[in-house]
Amino acid sequence: MSSVTPVLDHLVLATPTLEATARRLEHELGVVAVPGGSHVGRGTRNVLMGLGHGAYLEIIGVDEHQPTPGSARPFGVDDLQEEHLVGWAARTHDISGVVSAARADGYDPGDITDMSRARPDGLLLSWRLTSPAGGGVSVVPFLIDWGGSEHPSELLPTGARLVTMRAEHPHADRVQAQLEALCLSLPVTSGPTPRLWAEIQGPRGVLTLS
Repeated sequence: MSSVTPVLDHLVLATPTLEATARRLEHELGVVAVPGGSHVGRGTRNVLMGLGHGAYLEIIGVDEHQPTPGSARPFGVDDLQEEHLVGWAARTHDISGVVSAARADGYDPGDITDMSRARPDGLLLSWRLTSPAGGGVSVVPFLIDWGGSEHPSELLPTGARLVTMRAEHPHADRVQAQLEALCLSLPVTSGPTPRLWAEIQGPRGVLTLS
């Protein structure tokens, strides 16, 4: 597989109670969740858990130390009543090329945005991504390109791994075509609403997120 072909980068678990969710996952899986950083201007911050093979779980919620942003926080964080697996990111080292190829194949992944955040140790991470969904569950991933930045997974504790991942969507065939345009594969079956499931194995057992 070339460095251009997208691969799983991370899963996104949005929650109204960031610290409580992170501690619960630590307890149930037996793996430490590490503070990631704040998304300045977006009103969110995250905690990260390694999943092996260069992938990780992002647990994202409101950053109480930032002022309320002028627009809605990403991933529908403002309206959450409980945690949800809301999306995932696919990594590539040529995001512009992947977007162009997908558009030529009939699927538009969205415009590319530059973003950055500072790690707790002060190191600035910069990346480019296509716009994630504003709210609800997105079965098709957004794209991310870390460029020359150190990948977040490199400093995360090991011990957890992603076992399986699957999805439901009212228009499963259309979703499959969009995934194929990105050269990605994910089991998608027909269901009443968009939904993702991920099964994660840790030293203390298996946890299913949805």
